[in-house]
Amino acid sequence: MTLRPDRYVSTRGAAPIADFAQALLRGMAPDGGLYMPQAWPTLAADAARSARAYGDIARDVLAPFIGDALPPAALDAAIARLVAGFDHPAVTPLVEVEDGLFVLELFHGPTAAFKDLAMQLAASLSDAALAASGERLTLLTATSGDTGAAAVAAFAGAERIRLIVLHPLDRVSPVQRRQMTTCGADNVLNLAVRGDFDDCQRLVKALLATESLRQEGRLSSVNSINWARLAGQIPYYVSAASQLGGRPATWVVPTGNFGDAFAGIAAARMGLPALGFVAAVNANDALARAINDGVYERRAAVQTASVSMDVQAPSNFERLVFEASGRDAETTRAVFETFAREGRVALPDDLLAALRGQVSAVSVNEATTRGQIARAHADWGRIVCPHTAVALAAARMIDRSAGPVVALSTAHPSKFGGFVSDVLGVEPQTAPVIRRLSDKPERLTVIDATEAAALDAVRAFSA
Repeated sequence: MTLRPDRYVSTRGAAPIADFAQALLRGMAPDGGLYMPQAWPTLAADAARSARAYGDIARDVLAPFIGDALPPAALDAAIARLVAGFDHPAVTPLVEVEDGLFVLELFHGPTAAFKDLAMQLAASLSDAALAASGERLTLLTATSGDTGAAAVAAFAGAERIRLIVLHPLDRVSPVQRRQMTTCGADNVLNLAVRGDFDDCQRLVKALLATESLRQEGRLSSVNSINWARLAGQIPYYVSAASQLGGRPATWVVPTGNFGDAFAGIAAARMGLPALGFVAAVNANDALARAINDGVYERRAAVQTASVSMDVQAPSNFERLVFEASGRDAETTRAVFETFAREGRVALPDDLLAALRGQVSAVSVNEATTRGQIARAHADWGRIVCPHTAVALAAARMIDRSAGPVVALSTAHPSKFGGFVSDVLGVEPQTAPVIRRLSDKPERLTVIDATEAAALDAVRAFSA
């Protein structure tokens, strides 16, 4: 059998093979695993070297994953919408802040955060898939802030899609909350959960597995558990590499759910020049403990300034385990079933060695985060968000003699203006998309972190 990048298997090995549209509209595989392409496509020889427009790069990267599941015009329309929504001509400009240290700006889109780059694509491609099938879709997403805002911006007002967003009550920034709750669209339900992000993610997975909801219509997710969401992040790595002239780099990724980091690893599988990947996490360090200590263990999430990274059970760690294990579905299933059951799993030595070959991980505390915000301002006159500060803290530890270091800047600092101004004593300039929020009224429903409460809220919305 020829393995194809436009055919998808589950990380747990017990789901039928799906095409791109099926993986997009389903989100999670029916066996509880995450979809992965059967094979990685190969980037064109000059893809990461020549200076090319972001839209052209995105088309070349994503077309092999879609194959014949959607008409070619669907991808072209999705990319045109994406590029039009960004206020920088390069879409994701790469800025050298000092010799050998670069910042990749991913915050020039509709919600001033990197999630826009994938979410806008996912929305357009979902519209195309639903138009072809004549179906309607209910989308569920858990968010620690930026995913929900990007999803609302992308899907609000969609005729065939209802969007349900779960965020942890009082654990997102005021700007992030208002970006979700002020859209006014009747097809959007915002649920504020009395708990943390991991509670929200747990509830989304439970709702996706609720058969009675599935009988009422299609259910899916736009978290990065959805392959289309993750694939939409691969092009910005290739774009950055092209801006570097094809030089291999060490990529430093501030990460919570590990989707942005795994997108880089996927790009490397396709041929991206890479010296290595560093996952920079905050005090919510389950990923770092897994990589550094060999034990993946759930702890209660701690609230930090880098709220979008307040995750203690990153979903995309499953994709990393699957890939590092040589795509061993049995091993992957055993690891995550044990983790789900016991909240803790010791990683086998051979698997741990393979994981360390894929990525290293660094945990950055709050004092260091504050220090990096102050240092970026003092050294470069640059104001950065707390998530970017976490990446810079890790990036500064890396020897640049082997090649450039690229830190991903995932959000505009004005999304976290209160924290930033507390550090610097000055307010960051407000992003235009945030100024437009003004005094719009908010709509949200507060629920307990129970499956029953979530199900009741969803059914009331559906009635």
